[in-house]
Amino acid sequence: MDLSLSTRNVSGPGGDRTVVEVGGEIDVYTAPKLREQLVELVNDGNYHLVVDMEGVDFLDSTGLGVLVGGLKRVRAHEGSLRLVCNQERILKIFRITGLTKVFPIHTTVEEAVAATD
Repeated sequence: MDLSLSTRNVSGPGGDRTVVEVGGEIDVYTAPKLREQLVELVNDGNYHLVVDMEGVDFLDSTGLGVLVGGLKRVRAHEGSLRLVCNQERILKIFRITGLTKVFPIHTTVEEAVAATD
């Protein structure tokens, strides 16, 4: 399966956010596409990102590394990276790796956009 990406800007109580909607599989083959998107967004001055993972069917360690790398990039600019996910099989990966302590994980895009840093 391939990876689909789309972005949109949203304003909320927490300020302006860039929502990255991700669909498909984030693995060793597709993760570079997500990495490029996150790097481009940060380079363009988008430092508050919401990654909507509701359409993600599979996530491996390469994908986790890309998300951690994205978090480091936005934090270097006093930014934030929030995840949206309520799929148990994907959430389990974040729990097992301890990344639930690193990433704010929300159940909806609206909740993530409304969150303040």
